Amino acid sequence: MLPDDVYLNAIPYEGKKCYYRYSTPGFSIYKNELSVSEVENLRSTIEMLGKYRGLPSNSWLEEVISNLELRFGVKGDAENLISFGQNEQLKGIGFLSGVIDATINHQTLEIDYVTANGNYHKHILHPYFVKQYNNRWFLFGLDEKESRIKNLALDRIQGLTKSNHVFRKNMTVDFNSYFDNVVGVTVPSGPGAVLEEFRLRFSPGRFRYVLSKPIHKSQSVESEEECIVSLRLYHTKELEQQVFSFGPDVEVLSPQWFREEIARKIADCLKKYTSEP
Repeated sequence: MLPDDVYLNAIPYEGKKCYYRYSTPGFSIYKNELSVSEVENLRSTIEMLGKYRGLPSNSWLEEVISNLELRFGVKGDAENLISFGQNEQLKGIGFLSGVIDATINHQTLEIDYVTANGNYHKHILHPYFVKQYNNRWFLFGLDEKESRIKNLALDRIQGLTKSNHVFRKNMTVDFNSYFDNVVGVTVPSGPGAVLEEFRLRFSPGRFRYVLSKPIHKSQSVESEEECIVSLRLYHTKELEQQVFSFGPDVEVLSPQWFREEIARKIADCLKKYTSEP
């Protein structure tokens, strides 16, 4: 974008042909100076990115930050004033840069993977999207064998290599809205995937917290007097974990099957604390 006092002049040349030059001699968009506010915004961005310096396999990020600092002569504040949640001991973090590169460059991957139950699988995956949730990283892509979107946690990846399979472009999933109806990263599919209304009653103190930090964007207040909120979601394990995180400050009102499921798991927990260790 040109400054307000700079514009292009059309200069006639050889009949109908013409060329353009800036009204201010010596001006170039490639030498355009940043405004004070732009410098401050850039400094904040570099400061934010700098928090991730030093993590394993983040040489690519180091290069980006260094280029920004060199190109614009801007460095982040030397004081340590901001901290971001990150799990530096997370397994598989070394695969992050390779996964991001493959996703950007449309490179099919061959992945050695071990599930939470210890089962080994080899996936040919066409990577589409990378997401962080709960201090873990997840890769989403089309599984070559099953022809469906799969979600792989990076901390369960054992090996990662480029595949010779031709990349299959994402033509079905809009990841801008893919997670709209879930808490977490698991998106149910198939006939069993049904959107339901989950009604939760909170203690008065925790109710104010939930209002200021909603569980999900679908959250609405059903009754302020009774501290009841409702959510329209798919059931996922992440939703259960969220409910359990509130401990005795929450009661599931509906659906009835979910209320009974939570009650059963609470009873199982109680058995562990009422028996001799």
